[in-house]
Amino acid sequence: MQLPKIFGTSSFRLALLYAGLMGISFFLLFGVIFWSTARFMRHQIDDTVSNELNEVLTDSQSRTREGIQALVQGMARHSSGFYYLFQGRDGSALAGNLPPVDPIAGIREWSVSDRHRKNPYSGMRGRGVDISGDYLFVGWSTKQLNEMEAFVAASFIGGVVASIMVALAGGVVMSGRLMRKIESVSETSRNIINGDLKQRVQVPHGGDEFDRLALSINAMLDRIETLMDGLRQVTTDIAHDLRTPLTRLRNRLESAQRNNADAPALLETIGAARRETDVILEIFAALLRIAQVESGARKAAFAFIDLTDIINTVVEVYRPSVDEKQQCIHEDIGSDLVVFGDKELLMQLFANLLENATLHSPPGSTLTVTASADHDWVDVGVTDNGPGIPESMRSKVLGRFYRLETSRSTPGSGLGLSLASAIATLHDATLGLWDGGPGLSVRVRFRAATATPGG
Repeated sequence: MQLPKIFGTSSFRLALLYAGLMGISFFLLFGVIFWSTARFMRHQIDDTVSNELNEVLTDSQSRTREGIQALVQGMARHSSGFYYLFQGRDGSALAGNLPPVDPIAGIREWSVSDRHRKNPYSGMRGRGVDISGDYLFVGWSTKQLNEMEAFVAASFIGGVVASIMVALAGGVVMSGRLMRKIESVSETSRNIINGDLKQRVQVPHGGDEFDRLALSINAMLDRIETLMDGLRQVTTDIAHDLRTPLTRLRNRLESAQRNNADAPALLETIGAARRETDVILEIFAALLRIAQVESGARKAAFAFIDLTDIINTVVEVYRPSVDEKQQCIHEDIGSDLVVFGDKELLMQLFANLLENATLHSPPGSTLTVTASADHDWVDVGVTDNGPGIPESMRSKVLGRFYRLETSRSTPGSGLGLSLASAIATLHDATLGLWDGGPGLSVRVRFRAATATPGG
């Protein structure tokens, strides 16, 4: 993995941002610790020198100038870290272990930088008081304070550098890992673009978000492959199914042209040609309708629908056709069967199922239409007494143009059950084919709606 590529990734830039935020956080933390510790130590020094100063002022010898001078001189001689100065009105040092200084009362501190000016008070903090014109000062070395400040500063710099290095190293590692995963997806995409639709993104099964993304991409690719296979199959089926009517149409026209047919014969040929054209148009209309349903565009018009009314309407529409074929319809339709869907499409669904049943059932057959509610589900069934469909063929007849009669001598295009299946899928319903014993039983299961029509 090339480092320039890693440095250009969003994850590495994010790592840089985190490193910057970490540096700012360390700076703020350092500021708080540095200020608090230094303030505490200065307060300790102030308390120490104030106690020492009070001890000098409250001693019995300090009642006179000579007594203070003798006391300060003795304390300076046996000093254990303290610095003393008793300075006269004329600015001369009367006692102590410090040279004269400007007689300023209050807390005073000389930083270490004052050593560059050869200041003997550098690195000292103390307190001075005015005593009847004389000046008394007691100080303490700030060496420990300076060492503490230097240690905190060094620790801060080291911590910031180490943290930034760790953050950058982590950014490189994370960016490399991310680039490997993205490269896997990119390679799979390139292979698919080159025509290999079987390629899939590798899933390490680590359970992270990349695995979930890979699973989603693979599911999408499975769907695309299915659609592409379906498209190829539909293209083949269209060519196969349209070849017969187009060939018959051409033969009729060619025969009429070759035989110099008279007017009645031409009219008959034109009528046959119109019928063949209607068959072709019906096939294209069915295909367009299936495509429209599968696109999901009709979901925008979904509403709460009572299936009871729809099924009863479809049954009454097809009853004359059923009676004409000397068949009968047995109904067992429940009430208040409410689902969420498109009324027109649902009527098309049940019309296709009933038409398929009456088309493939012999005279004298009984067609059974049932509809009932079962807790959260609505089940609708259409059963006939026809030859049925072998179990191995039931999944195939839901595809486009598939017909059990391979000779295709009977009317039909093999799109009725395919359209019914597409409508059921659009409504999140399941459409299954079962043995009617004898015949075929088609069952559609909808999820029941939670509201009444118009509610």
